[in-house]
Amino acid sequence: MEQLTHYDVKNNKTKFPLTIVCDAIRTPENIGMCFRIAESFGVAKIFLHEQSPSVDNRIVKKTARNTLDQIKYDTYSDFSKLIENLKKKNNFIIGIEITDKSINISDYDFTLHQKIVLLLGSERHGVKDINYADATISIPMYGRNSSMNVIHSLAITLYEVTNQLTKINT
Repeated sequence: MEQLTHYDVKNNKTKFPLTIVCDAIRTPENIGMCFRIAESFGVAKIFLHEQSPSVDNRIVKKTARNTLDQIKYDTYSDFSKLIENLKKKNNFIIGIEITDKSINISDYDFTLHQKIVLLLGSERHGVKDINYADATISIPMYGRNSSMNVIHSLAITLYEVTNQLTKINT
């Protein structure tokens, strides 16, 4: 067995109809990692709150590596207006959040939707107004902790979504 380098791996470059809305994420590391993981899973666009660390932030740049210019992004100031506009464009809004209505991620059928927006909440308070979501999903956890880092939950969710979407196209 031989470990491969980045130059040896040929990814199937695919863009999925996925958008990420970062609801007031405050740490530059999480913004940078959002870009990095979103690019690896073929996300079409990221929306950042105007008060989140910008893509010009040194730590965001370092953490995102070379992905800042490989994925579309925009900023917003009004969460409700952004979500309303995305819904008008036929996006289905899914919050990655623990609620009394959350569906286990492995039981959720992402293939039912043509365009999906994933809502990521702030590190401390979650999604500001989860009632804008059309659905919420949760990731089962088996330890004592009931939450995980927002980017870890994003990575797990993007894996599940893209796994389901690629199966319907094969």
